[in-house]
Amino acid sequence: MAISVFDLFKIGIGPSSSHTVGPMHAASEFVGALRERDLLERVARIEVRLYGSLSATGAGHGTDRAIIMGLMGERPERIDPAIVGPCLEELFESQTLLLDSRWAIPFVWGRDMQWHEECLPHHPNAMTLIAHGHGSELYRNTFYSVGGGFVIDEQQAQAGDLDTDITALPYDFNTAAELLALCRMHSMRISELMMANEKAWRDEADIRAGLWRIWGAMRECVDNGVSHEGVLPGGLNVRRRARKLHQRLLATEDDTSLIASTFSAMDWVNVFALAVNEENAAGGRMVTAPTNGAAGIVPAVLHYYMKFQPDASERDVVDFLLTAGAVGILCKKNASISGAEVGCQGEVGSACAMAAAGLAEVMGASPAQVENAAEIGLEHNLGLTCDPVGGLVQVPCIERNAIAAVKAINAAQMALRGDGDHFISLDKVIRTMRDTGRDMQDKYKETSRGGLAVNAIEC
Repeated sequence: MAISVFDLFKIGIGPSSSHTVGPMHAASEFVGALRERDLLERVARIEVRLYGSLSATGAGHGTDRAIIMGLMGERPERIDPAIVGPCLEELFESQTLLLDSRWAIPFVWGRDMQWHEECLPHHPNAMTLIAHGHGSELYRNTFYSVGGGFVIDEQQAQAGDLDTDITALPYDFNTAAELLALCRMHSMRISELMMANEKAWRDEADIRAGLWRIWGAMRECVDNGVSHEGVLPGGLNVRRRARKLHQRLLATEDDTSLIASTFSAMDWVNVFALAVNEENAAGGRMVTAPTNGAAGIVPAVLHYYMKFQPDASERDVVDFLLTAGAVGILCKKNASISGAEVGCQGEVGSACAMAAAGLAEVMGASPAQVENAAEIGLEHNLGLTCDPVGGLVQVPCIERNAIAAVKAINAAQMALRGDGDHFISLDKVIRTMRDTGRDMQDKYKETSRGGLAVNAIEC
């Protein structure tokens, strides 16, 4: 299984990679299959069935809305978030769905959008789409949103293929131990090895330009987050905080005392993370890193470096993201980045490890120190549950990103103070995350049926 850094960092919209980005991709692929089979203009009705976690928290995560937009021909990487509301209002009023943006069919929400508590065998995030003709079924497929916007269909799931990319990489690795061995053997930094692997898909100029676009989308998301204020949608009445905190920081930048400087640096990290995740909660444009629910951590730490490191450059952005991507690949291959599968340790924990590794890399760490930074970041998120209040990616998700971003910086700092030799390896921590997720009760894995989700008082 070959995974590119661009598979982990994808431009999309909020609030969830598993529940919004993945389902929109799946619906778009379903429409593409209808088009390829010359069935599109024979469709009289589309039936949507949501299962497991997609059903339990799909309304709060915008799964239903994302599927509709995918059926209309939209894709997460190019959709304008501003059109979603008006398009859905028109659908509710007319009860008509414009399939592939050109073929009008009736769509009755209460009949055609179905919510099922049961889980399908292969993954908690499952959806079945069925195209009906006049009196007969034309085509159906079941899709699994396996985390970070990745989607597989029923055929892939039954074959055990979580990814169909079989690109041959010059420095393929499946474990951190293999990654470190390759770095030692070829005298390469982790970012250099990742760049060599990425060249299996595209040339270096395209890689650098693509990662710079990712960084641009991250910067734009932060800018939007510190520009907006008010209450986030969904009914919890959670107020945005990034804009006010940003304004206070700008007003107090002249205080140069040691404690004020330390607090200011942490506050900037908090602002960056809060801004991203408030935008995500509002359904804005952002970057999966590696998921939407954990999208604020990598950008916050990278923003921190770019703001406070005097000689920070475009090359550092590329090296940071490549190294973070290497750790994300390890987490995805050997455990999961899906909250519905292993809890929030798979989302925030993986993102914390990725950010810690990226920061260590651009601060001059050896590969062993980078691996240590990632291990520290992930180890201290083990057991983290996914229990969003009201099924919304708001409480505790927004603050959790800010806390994990600061934790990632501390992890990198601790690793840089050592020599790379440490007691628990990253591979063992990733394996522990996998085992902990397997043992975790389903109510703590993105179902909103346990933890804070049921103990919080909703007003």
